[in-house]
Amino acid sequence: MLDTASNRPELPPEIARRRTFAIISHPDAGKTTLTEKFLLYGGAIQMAGQVRAKGEARRTRSDFMKMEQDRGISVSASAMSFDFGKYRFNLVDTPGHSDFSEDTYRTLTAVDAAVMVIDGAKGVESQTQKLFEVCRLRDLPILTFCNKMDRESRDTFDIIDEIQENLAIDVTPASWPIGMGRDFLGCYDLLNDRLELMDRADRNVVAETIEINGLNDPKLAEHVPALLLDTFLEEVEIARELLPKLDPKSVLEGHMTPIWFGSAINSFGVQELMQGIATYGPEPQPQQASPRAIAPEETKVAGFVFKVQANMDPKHRDRVAFMRLASGHFKRGMKLTHVRTKKPMAVSNPVLFLASDRELAEEAWAGDIIGIPNHGQLRIGDTLTEGEMIRATGIPSFAPELLQGVRAGDPMKAKHLEKALMQFAEEGAAKVFKPNIGSGFIVGVVGALQFEVLASRIEQEYGLPVRFEASQFTSARWVLGDKDEVEKLVEANKQHIAYDNDGDPVFLTRLQWDIDRVERDYPALKLSATKEMMV
Repeated sequence: MLDTASNRPELPPEIARRRTFAIISHPDAGKTTLTEKFLLYGGAIQMAGQVRAKGEARRTRSDFMKMEQDRGISVSASAMSFDFGKYRFNLVDTPGHSDFSEDTYRTLTAVDAAVMVIDGAKGVESQTQKLFEVCRLRDLPILTFCNKMDRESRDTFDIIDEIQENLAIDVTPASWPIGMGRDFLGCYDLLNDRLELMDRADRNVVAETIEINGLNDPKLAEHVPALLLDTFLEEVEIARELLPKLDPKSVLEGHMTPIWFGSAINSFGVQELMQGIATYGPEPQPQQASPRAIAPEETKVAGFVFKVQANMDPKHRDRVAFMRLASGHFKRGMKLTHVRTKKPMAVSNPVLFLASDRELAEEAWAGDIIGIPNHGQLRIGDTLTEGEMIRATGIPSFAPELLQGVRAGDPMKAKHLEKALMQFAEEGAAKVFKPNIGSGFIVGVVGALQFEVLASRIEQEYGLPVRFEASQFTSARWVLGDKDEVEKLVEANKQHIAYDNDGDPVFLTRLQWDIDRVERDYPALKLSATKEMMV
């Protein structure tokens, strides 16, 4: 455990051993494969699956939606809890595709650190950069894994320079690759002076490690061909001269990221990364809330919902709220106060996740993520506490960038469609607006692929074929301000007004000119592109 100089009291051992983190990356950098290997090493699964499995071969565990399995992408964040040594890992795998970035942004409010996965051939890509910015806003510690070193990849120094320049963060190597592409032999563990050799024959086998006594140890020459060894020794010498030393405090503050090199599909470098998360990752941190922050060592239980997933089990039409425990020791059957409605709620069948597999959680501690099956009482941003009226803050909802009308294929099923849309709105999968004038609904999303996902899910989960059609509006803004002023605006602009699923007024715009006009005519009002997910 790292000693961080702070005035906070020591955490109870059960909380201190928790590590709650998300994996972020550009699509196709190998994030879901890395998640699989984490589960393999955590003893949670016996054999890792593939994102694109052929026939009866194993599929990945973290992609549980049918669409994810068909397309080989992750479209929904999934949570997994497992033990690694004496630590308890709570891992959230997030969608890499930018069309689902809102789900990822919200997930980052529920974790204490992020693991950034970079493709060795492509370096820092656009989506990585966006997600990194969000981590930066939250001062999240970041650990980096450079994947796919067994393929042709870029020069190690180039990759490190690119991370330092594009992301403005100090990078320190925790391991150093020996060779690359076909010549990739393995890595040298700079933190523990160990040589790790990759086994290409069996992907589910832990790499062979050889204890080395410093870089001058003659044992190195026995395992590494002379040509590769010379290059490697030269590179490490330069790296030690030019790159900063690992400073655990700087990592926790989010100013420095240690980088491990490896190949997730070959199970290589993964264990060292996990060891790094255990050693250098933060223990559960205080959570922003109003009127005061929630500290993990508090004895009273408090937690907040950062994600709602409808129909995880199609047979049961269930909805599971993912709740991050911010403080205390939760026990199954506890009565908690639902802060938004001020009503007590008995949590009688909370679940712990291993992707789509779940088990009843008899207990959970601050830092854990549990699922609460419910029938629509819980929404994103809700806080549950042992009585104190305290609300977690900082969980964003973004204005959609694409708007389309939606109609049911069968006009008689309009009521069913409304129900389905409301479920997705509460899940945060889309924004649903009811225009002030006319019938029907307008659906807003951040990326075009979300329309496809919605149409496919409404058809699969509700048996309703739907069609999306072009809308005259291009963006939506929440109207914030004094009630009388808002009513004046609504009265004068009926054709532009709609209401979201919370009943809050939204101004639908066609052009930037519409926004400018409202700001000019109603200076007391604010048109906002984000809204806090709470009531």
